[in-house]
Amino acid sequence: MKQWLETREVLDFLSAARTAGKRVALATVVRVRGSAYRHEGAKLAVAGDGSSAGNVSGGCLEQDVREVALQVIRTGEPQLRSYCSSADEIAAWDLGVGCEGQVDVYVEPADARPRERELLDSRRSFAVCTLLAGKGETGNGKRVVVSVDRVEGDFGSTALTTGVAAKARELLETGESGIHEIAGRSIFFDVLRPPPQLLVLGAGDDARPLVRLAADVGFRVVVVDRRPGYLTAERFPGAAALVRSGGDELAEATALDVECYAVVMNHNFADDQAYLRALLKTPVSYIGLLGPRQRTDRMLRTVAAEGPVDEGRVYGPVGLDIGTDGAEQVALAVIAEVLAVRSGRRARSLRERLAAIHAHTD
Repeated sequence: MKQWLETREVLDFLSAARTAGKRVALATVVRVRGSAYRHEGAKLAVAGDGSSAGNVSGGCLEQDVREVALQVIRTGEPQLRSYCSSADEIAAWDLGVGCEGQVDVYVEPADARPRERELLDSRRSFAVCTLLAGKGETGNGKRVVVSVDRVEGDFGSTALTTGVAAKARELLETGESGIHEIAGRSIFFDVLRPPPQLLVLGAGDDARPLVRLAADVGFRVVVVDRRPGYLTAERFPGAAALVRSGGDELAEATALDVECYAVVMNHNFADDQAYLRALLKTPVSYIGLLGPRQRTDRMLRTVAAEGPVDEGRVYGPVGLDIGTDGAEQVALAVIAEVLAVRSGRRARSLRERLAAIHAHTD
């Protein structure tokens, strides 16, 4: 989900650089084999003056990729570079690639991409499909943008464009970026799906670190409160939206779908119960309730008396049991629990995990 925010940062950099008359190259991770620090779709934009935005590794590939980007700016020719680690796991990690991993990075001349930036703001899923370089082949670097109901651009071949559009729509369902062969050509599909939304219901002071942390890790955060004086950009600079609403009008006030996670922390029993009642009528995946277990149980009994309740989505007291003291540590415990629920993982120490640490979950 961080990819959405990083892509926005990179596209903004491209636009600003082009407006300033700078030439720019864009480096994108297009293939990963083995365990790697970053996944397909990670990006680094580099301007001719050396300024940059984004990253393609843990930090150690960036210097070389910047040099390649400057070459691409000078020549106007894209390059596909492969970075391989050794079997030495420690050396591989220090390189920033991963454990016995290989990372392919495609570096191309870049211009401003207003349409892609517009789609990011619309929170619609889409895929940017790029024709990769091949010996003796034409059209390298051409892009087609595919969303559920639209294809923008053309590769100059009906068969290729049609095949790419069909594959892109298939990948929009899985969210997986990568290289695929279509009509004999290598296409990189950069799939971008909107980030999940965290609804913070209650705009008190203890909500501020939660909103800040959630935004930092990639959630689109919406703060809801019925008190307008608490809903200010100064208090919540990381929030994507500030919504004045009580529980009764919540469903009409903001989107509540399966990609939405909610934390109820208004500190007023009646208000929190109204929010809980409204949330249980929606498909939101997670409903966290701040406060003692007895308080949560009392709310659930009241709501259950009105009809069936899916208590499996309710997490109260909210957060992982990591030992917390203060709003910042509570925020950390809450976000960790939401991420675990979203990825379908049981929260535990990484030393207990036998599978690859960086298994793709987004």
